[in-house]
Amino acid sequence: MINENAKHPQSAQGGLVGGTSEVTNMNTFKTFLLMLLMTLLLIAIGNLIGGRQGMITALIFACVMNFFSYWFSDKIVLMMYGAKEVKDNELPNVRSIVSKLTQADGLPMPRIYLIDTQMPNAFATGRNPKHAAVAVTTGILNLLDDNELSGVIAHELSHVKNRDILIGTIAATAAGAIFMLARMAQFAAMFGGVGGRDNNRNGGGLGMLFVAIVAPIAAMIIQMAISRQREYQADASGAKLSGNPLALASALRKLSAGVKQNPMRDPHPTTAHMFIVNPFSGKSLMTLFSTHPPLEERIKRLEAMSSEMKGYKIPKIVY
Repeated sequence: MINENAKHPQSAQGGLVGGTSEVTNMNTFKTFLLMLLMTLLLIAIGNLIGGRQGMITALIFACVMNFFSYWFSDKIVLMMYGAKEVKDNELPNVRSIVSKLTQADGLPMPRIYLIDTQMPNAFATGRNPKHAAVAVTTGILNLLDDNELSGVIAHELSHVKNRDILIGTIAATAAGAIFMLARMAQFAAMFGGVGGRDNNRNGGGLGMLFVAIVAPIAAMIIQMAISRQREYQADASGAKLSGNPLALASALRKLSAGVKQNPMRDPHPTTAHMFIVNPFSGKSLMTLFSTHPPLEERIKRLEAMSSEMKGYKIPKIVY
């Protein structure tokens, strides 16, 4: 149960101790700027390929893709990993943790899924809080204690509350549209270009070269940056919800080591951003192209958050 008599660590200005609220607002602002940059990049590419008509076509194309992703992405990703829905009489410990956290945060109870793999990990999916699902692997249940698991699930529920699934879907869709348009630009450059005078006015061969080479790289960098900002925010929100930042920090350490020891046999790269730790974390990745922030930085922020909470009675889940 939640200790209702505990004093919540809110300052007189309404923020979490020491400015955690300001950090969250900054993450939101950065996400907004990155999404705007992605949209402008998509419009610019459409304009380079086909002028005003190409720009409008690109926007319509992205909207159609977003619609289908919004409604069906949760079912697709759960099927990809062979996730099985947990029945009411199964995994009582996990169900209890999810139930208490959702009640504490005013969220509907999500569906719970189990993925039969020894890779310790978890993710949330669903188009909104009323249609959300939280998936955990067999490996994570064998690795973490109740406090650590509570921190992980609180992190995933924060993704649901913050609408990160929708934000990630939009970012991935826009990036996918940019990659497709870049491929069209390659063919256009090979066969004489498109767009007539509009194309010549917008840079001709140089414009097509930009679209074909530079734009996809830029789109990937922006998409990964959005993913990293949402992870930072979910860490902060999840630690606040569970009341134990250090437990989440401990869980991240264990999960990172666990993924290296028990990597998923057949991970899908397009879904890597959904997991709490990168399923490819055992491989060397450049920071700019990583779906997750550096583990050391995440832990550092959680430890700082714990220090800010000292001297306050934090509401915690009691088992």
